[in-house]
Amino acid sequence: MSFDDLLAPLSHVPLFAGLQMAQLTEIARRGEKLRYLSGDVLMRAGQTGDAAYLVLSGGVDSVGSSEAGASEHVPPGSLLAEMAMFVEHIHTTTYVARERAYCLKLTRVQMHAQMMEDPALIEHFQHRITERVRRLAEQLRRMESALSAPASAASSAKSLQSTVSATQAAKPAAPPRFVAAPRAWR
Repeated sequence: MSFDDLLAPLSHVPLFAGLQMAQLTEIARRGEKLRYLSGDVLMRAGQTGDAAYLVLSGGVDSVGSSEAGASEHVPPGSLLAEMAMFVEHIHTTTYVARERAYCLKLTRVQMHAQMMEDPALIEHFQHRITERVRRLAEQLRRMESALSAPASAASSAKSLQSTVSATQAAKPAAPPRFVAAPRAWR
């Protein structure tokens, strides 16, 4: 695998978007190139992680990450457990190679060392992560709005119904209407 084969997928990861080529090259240089065979576990849910994994090629599945517990394919170019390259992180998903897969392991120790040498990386990552948290907050607000809309509509409907019931109860009852029985034909 050539060095260019590492840079192309790295440059497409949103977290790294906007970095200079020299910065990406240094990240790739410090990363550990790994090969996994079918059935090999990249990381296991519940274990402490110290690195992110960039899937370069091959097949990787997240196991048990869906509500049904089924496997889901992880495409090449995906960065797995990205927060583990910044802070201690407990994996929430198990990732298993479905077929031969190549990954770039980006360790926290190497990332911290590179950020110490190039403080612009710290600012870049802070900006990217803050932007992602801002987008997440917007999505949560939209969800909250959507969830509260039916509740307030239902609440308004109940309120309207109780108002109508109270109004009807306060009115004197109208005299019953009698309907004449149909007459037989003569």
